[in-house]
Amino acid sequence: MKHLWVILLLMLGACKGTNKITETTNATGPVFTPIPSPINPAMLPAEGIAKNVIFLIGDGMGLSQISAGNYWLDNHTALEDFPVVGLHKCHSSSHLVTDSAAGATAFACGVKTFNGAIGVGPDSVAVETILEEAESLGYATGLVATSTIVHATPASFIAHNEYRKNYEAIAADFLQTEVDYFVGGGKKYFDRREDGRDLIIELEGKDYTIYDQLTEFKDCELPSSGNFGYFSADADPLPFDAGRDYLVDASETGWTFLNAQDEKGFFLMIEGSQIDWGGHANVPGYVLTEFAEFDQVIAKALQWALADGETLVVVTADHETGGLAIREDSTMDSLNIEFISTKHTAAMIPVFAYGPGSENFSGIYENTEIYNKLRKAMGFTTE
Repeated sequence: MKHLWVILLLMLGACKGTNKITETTNATGPVFTPIPSPINPAMLPAEGIAKNVIFLIGDGMGLSQISAGNYWLDNHTALEDFPVVGLHKCHSSSHLVTDSAAGATAFACGVKTFNGAIGVGPDSVAVETILEEAESLGYATGLVATSTIVHATPASFIAHNEYRKNYEAIAADFLQTEVDYFVGGGKKYFDRREDGRDLIIELEGKDYTIYDQLTEFKDCELPSSGNFGYFSADADPLPFDAGRDYLVDASETGWTFLNAQDEKGFFLMIEGSQIDWGGHANVPGYVLTEFAEFDQVIAKALQWALADGETLVVVTADHETGGLAIREDSTMDSLNIEFISTKHTAAMIPVFAYGPGSENFSGIYENTEIYNKLRKAMGFTTE
């Protein structure tokens, strides 16, 4: 195993506006053992309607984060096994640089909206999400995140609110759409609310089996019938490096659980939320370990889709975070990483696809087109 030094070089500049801080992070190579794909996806046809969709969002995961993660993981990630690659333009209706709420709403609802908006258009009117549509048509549905489950990205698939931080109102929207499976943090927004409601009791009354962080995810017993929810933390889940370890298991369990439902198929959104948080913090090791865990989920999703034959897997990000750059003095064994910002940037974002309908994801297009392409792949529209 290579011994990699990840260096964040932020020097104190002599010119105005270039104040920087120097930090060195020691990393020890790949966090996980690479999972080889059983066969080359490029050899398989992508025909017919997708019975299932696994939609993977690496929050803040731009091309530079993918590049750094690739080099850190011995120059290979699961993303290389996807036969179709495109780019999306991620601006919102209000800003060239989007936030996660507007970015996820574009994916979930097919509309450009203002920064901060959850599942509403630029006029603040609620727009049906693809998860809600799938649920209404008899599909099983799921959400998995390493943030709170009411954070901007997962919330945009199930809630409708003008402001992304109205977490208690977003939590209440989980009672309006019967998502079959959800995993993420934020328990306190459900059971210790200003309005006095205990949404966990209400969910249990709607045939949900609910667990929280007091039980390890691997020890949870999934119901033979009914729905499942797991709160991985009271508020924000820990970073991977601090001990959070449920994403891979929760993702695999998710598509297995949903596939076993007596339904037409399933729609599952999985977010690697904290790639973005590492970018905001300008900590390379944070970005890389979160990316490495997310890459494991991608690899396992691709393996599952290859065996299943009726599942579309799409991987993308809502935006890039931090303006991450790999400096010229980097080597394959030693990455010198620098950030230009603690915020998001407007760079176009890669899209990777495999499975029925994947051919439609090549090219360059608006982020709202991902919604349209997903619906077309699932046969919700012929347009």
